[in-house]
Amino acid sequence: MASRGANALLSRAIRMETKLKSALEAAVLEIEDVSHQHAGHAAVKGNTAGETHFNVKIVSPKFDGQNLVKRHRMVYEALADELQSGLHALSIVAKTPQEAGLNMLR
Repeated sequence: MASRGANALLSRAIRMETKLKSALEAAVLEIEDVSHQHAGHAAVKGNTAGETHFNVKIVSPKFDGQNLVKRHRMVYEALADELQSGLHALSIVAKTPQEAGLNMLR
């Protein structure tokens, strides 16, 4: 297990990827850092680390039978530490494998 100091050296996007793949068994995961588009916003002023705004596209079999609100909550739960440590905003597209047109064998 990585120490807290070593974890800080990893980019937020890499940490997010690890957490989402683990918690939600993501079949497809795209994470785009769009922080540069929000650099002047009041909510992120003084944040020197950047990496505050992300677009996330995730396909997970764990979304089967879950409505959109529940899917988003699942993503937020998986990223709770990041939200507490400077992640300000997520744009989430969350689909099941069937909705994404993937054939997955179970």
